Formats: sequence, structure tokens, C-alpha cells
Amino acid sequence: MLDQLFSQVSFVDIFNFCVFLTFSCCYLYQLYYVLVTLTRKPPKHIAERNHRFAVMISARNESQVIGDLIHSIHVQNYPQDLIDIFVVADNCTDDTADIATQAGAHVFERENQDSVGKGYALDFCYTRIQQYYGDRDYEAYFVFDADNVLDVNYFREMNNVFDSGAIASTSYRNSKNYDSNWISAGYAVWFLREAKYLNQSRLTLHTSCAVSGTGFYVAADVLRRAGGWKWHLLTEDIEFSTQTILSGERISYCPTAIVYDEQPITFKDSWNQRFRWAKGFYQVFGHYGWNLAKGVFTNKKGSRFACYDMLMTIAPGLLLTVVSVIFNIAIIVLASMGFMSTGVMIASSASSIVFCVLNYMLFMFLFGVLTTFTEWDSIHSTTGKKVLYMFTFPLFMMTYIPIAIAALFKKASWKPIKHSITVDVSEYATAQQHDEVIR
Repeated sequence: MLDQLFSQVSFVDIFNFCVFLTFSCCYLYQLYYVLVTLTRKPPKHIAERNHRFAVMISARNESQVIGDLIHSIHVQNYPQDLIDIFVVADNCTDDTADIATQAGAHVFERENQDSVGKGYALDFCYTRIQQYYGDRDYEAYFVFDADNVLDVNYFREMNNVFDSGAIASTSYRNSKNYDSNWISAGYAVWFLREAKYLNQSRLTLHTSCAVSGTGFYVAADVLRRAGGWKWHLLTEDIEFSTQTILSGERISYCPTAIVYDEQPITFKDSWNQRFRWAKGFYQVFGHYGWNLAKGVFTNKKGSRFACYDMLMTIAPGLLLTVVSVIFNIAIIVLASMGFMSTGVMIASSASSIVFCVLNYMLFMFLFGVLTTFTEWDSIHSTTGKKVLYMFTFPLFMMTYIPIAIAALFKKASWKPIKHSITVDVSEYATAQQHDEVIR
């Protein structure tokens, strides 16, 4: 009897230990990333000349915010004759097109209810640019969301990176509305953490970064070879990053180019957006996971680690936690029904669930604290809210668990998120200090 009980308990403990060990081994390198960021400075580049850029903005019913973004581009510390702004009014039912035109952008109106998504809108925009403005010889194409605003030195700093030879680069993603509530703060901390402790470390270690959502450029040669923007999965940015890494190319990062992004403030909008992201990550993993795994061993030496890093980025690692929790709940249920020995068995599984959940929350809390303190001056909010949202950040991250599970079984589609927070770029004048201070 004791041997049987010992065997059952050992099976539960061994399973949970294997899950914990697998997760730890896969993502331990990200702790090294933290050390790299805290102890080493990323490389800097000074451009020898200014380059000519096109800006592509996909906007769907964004009349309240599109003007702020265009204004922030017009006041850049960069020659205005080298920046052209193109807006795709994508299936709009408001006056986004008129407002963008009045603000000084070239506007293309798109009506297509079948091919829905940002990737399709960007491809439409690129095609129209080639059709009507192909003689302007743009050297790179920037992508922003309509709700963004840019620091006044954004293009100057990104020009430095482009001039260094980087075929694509992302930038420092801050938030316009960190202090709206715990949801927007959760997003803000996550993106700050991504910029500071993922992309900056990758830049410093000369491996590839990853494009995330908004605030990036792609060299004209890349889009020309691809025949346009040909990445149309639900997370087209991650798909582009994955294909770039698989091809052996490297995406760069500019810590001194700051883009401000508006985050959702309702749980419904947040659920819809992150549900699409989760489904998109599964799509990318399904399409490219095996090739990334092979690339860890077969890609040219400079990109093998980047393949592993991207594989860990798109791999459903959170599901390891979910699987462990479900497994232990099943053990408890079976033991309670008499199919297994009770007592120690139930206690072992219950403690494993508590350990798994608390360990995840503790890890997220520490990352939230570290990010908040190191990026303290970049976060536009009061001291009280910064402290408060360090404690709500783990709760925000915990809500990814039901989202990750739902995304396994339900279909996802693009659902518009209303943006209404208007700001003038002058409100973020202090951000210019980042020109002199590398994070």
C-alpha cells in the first residue's frame, strides 16, 4: 500500500518537476538578458546622411486621434521634405480620410470586407504608393498605428539606425495612457519590459530583435523583394519578424526613438485584442515553428540563437503552466472520487497548483517592479499609481491564462478598438532627454 501511494505521489511530483524544469530551461536565457541590459550599453550610430522615408498608417474610424500622429510627424527634428505620410482609411464610416487629408497626409480609401486586417491594409498602401509615388525613391517604410504620437527626435534617431545598414528596426514603445487604469498600465509595463529587457539586450548582443505592433521601419529593398507587405496572419508583425530571422537577416532596435501608444482601458477590448494576439502567435507557431527549430541547428551561425529566441517567443510557453494546473486538478478530482489514494495525493497536487500560480505571479511581479523602477522617468504618471500598478501587473498577466486557453479552441478576427485619447507631442517634451541617456 505504501509502495503504491509512494509511486502515485512520485508520478505527480515528477510530472510537475519536469514541467517546471522545462519552462525554466527554455526561458532562463531571458534572465541573462536582464543582466546584459543592466551592465552593458547598446551600440550607438551617427548617420552620415539623411534618408528619404515613407510613413504608412492603417486607420479604421480613427478621426479622434489621427491628427495628433500626423502633427507629431510634421514637428520632427528631421527634414520634412524627406518624409511623406500615407494613410489608409480602411473600411471607415467616419471622417478619418478628411481629417488626415486636412492634416497633410496622402490618403487612400479602402473598402474590402473580405480581406480584413492590418497586413492587408499595409499591402494596399504599399501598392498605391508604388502606383502613384513610385518615382520618389523611398529608402524605407515606417509603420505606425493611428493612435500613436512620436517624440520630436524619433525620425532623427531611427535615421541613425537605418544609416548603419539595418534592414528593419523597431523602437522604444511607451504609452500615452499608462495611468488610465490597471489594464492600460499592464500593457504599458509589458511593452516597456519588451523594449528594455528583450530588444535592448538583443541589440547589445548583436542578435535579432522583433517587430511588435507599431513604431518600426522596413527597408524598401525588403518590401520590393517580397512584392509588398505579404504577411497577413493575425499577428503580421511577428510573422514578418519570424520570416526575417529565418532568412538570416537581423532586425535592429533604437532605444532613443520613442513612440507613444494608446492602450485599451476596458477588459472587453483588452480581451478581444489579446485573444487575437494569442491566436496569431499560435498561427505563427504552426506555420514557422518547425523551421525555427531546424534553424537553431542549420541557419548560418549568426542567426541560430535568433531562431531559438523567436521560437521561445512564439511557442505557447504559458500553456505549460495551464497543462500543469489542469493535470493537478484532474488528480484532485480523481482522488476525491476514490479512483486514487486521497490525503497525501490531494495535498501534493493542491500544493503544486499553488506553487505554479504563485511562482508565475511572483515572476511577473519582479519583472513589473524592475521595469517600473528602471523606466520610472519615462512613465508619465504619479508616484502613487506607479507603485499601485506594480502590484496589479501580475493580475493583468494572469488574465492571459484564460485567453490562451480560449484561443486554442475559438476562431479570432480583427475587431476595432476605439481610440479617443488626444495628446500633443509637446506634452512629452521630457522624453527628449533620452537622446543623451541610453537606457
